[in-house]
Amino acid sequence: MKLIIQIPCYNEEKTLPQTVRDLPTQIEGVDEIELLVIDDGSKDRTVEVARSLGVQHIVCHGRNRKLAAAFITGLEAALRAGADIIVNTDADNQYRGKDIVQLVKPILDGQADIVVGDRGVTTVAEFSLIKRRLQQLGSWVVAWAAGVSIPDATSGFRALSREAALRTIISGQYSYTLESLIQAGARRMAVEYVPIHINPKTRSSRLMRNIPEYILYSTATILRSYTMYRPMRIFFLIGGLMLATGIALGMRFLYFYFGGFGSGHVQSLILTSILLIAGLQVCLIGVVTDLIGFNRKILEETLYRVRKLELERQMTGSDLGAILINDENSTQGDRVFLDS
Repeated sequence: MKLIIQIPCYNEEKTLPQTVRDLPTQIEGVDEIELLVIDDGSKDRTVEVARSLGVQHIVCHGRNRKLAAAFITGLEAALRAGADIIVNTDADNQYRGKDIVQLVKPILDGQADIVVGDRGVTTVAEFSLIKRRLQQLGSWVVAWAAGVSIPDATSGFRALSREAALRTIISGQYSYTLESLIQAGARRMAVEYVPIHINPKTRSSRLMRNIPEYILYSTATILRSYTMYRPMRIFFLIGGLMLATGIALGMRFLYFYFGGFGSGHVQSLILTSILLIAGLQVCLIGVVTDLIGFNRKILEETLYRVRKLELERQMTGSDLGAILINDENSTQGDRVFLDS
């Protein structure tokens, strides 16, 4: 059983040493523990520091591509390196390395596909009252969208089984935390949460520069993911509300019409027609998007099988020297180093 701990980094030369020192070197049930650093276009000495710390695998993006891209790049590199379990942690030493033991235990026991560290966001003293309430609200919304219990939706401290990593697809660029949970819920993956502790803050968050930005990006991510994985539910909800409103206005018009006052309520009749037509169209869009979603599931299953076949036929570790990854969003390739 091989565990790879991946650490996405962007200018983390100061915090990376402490993060690496806190990581476990032995876990019961795990034969090998290796480290993977994803350097997301850092402009400091992050790569040199990682090498000096003995990090086995280093992946370098040619430019800064944000956290979601770094997360996915890490999963792909970890799978190529033969990981059976992948743990993602932050480079700012927010999470305690010793908690990785309990994070991977449900996967080792065969009870979960994904395990997320629960920080207890409503009680974290370092979080402002507004942030605690937003984290609580966001977790509730994501839980509703994913259909699974989610106490801490934005925690980046998580473990994934090999199968879960193979099936993870992130389309957004802002963050992977919310989208991956909605995706896991839609695919009926077993998701568990374990309580963890966090270390004192070492720097301000680079992902959330201010509250309005956080709300904007998180809302967009949730809506996009929910529409992608549960399209009929959301379109039928919107269409149903429009139809119900149209029917109510229509009944109101008929009430006045048969009471001899219909001529003064023509506006209600016009609005009724608009709402009924628009509501029906929205419901039809829901049907179409559900059919498109079925095709997407087929494509995702195909991608999963292709990934699996590629890994089964992958080169030996000695042949992995440097691989050039081409990305349609990149102006240049990203050089990947897998160092034994």
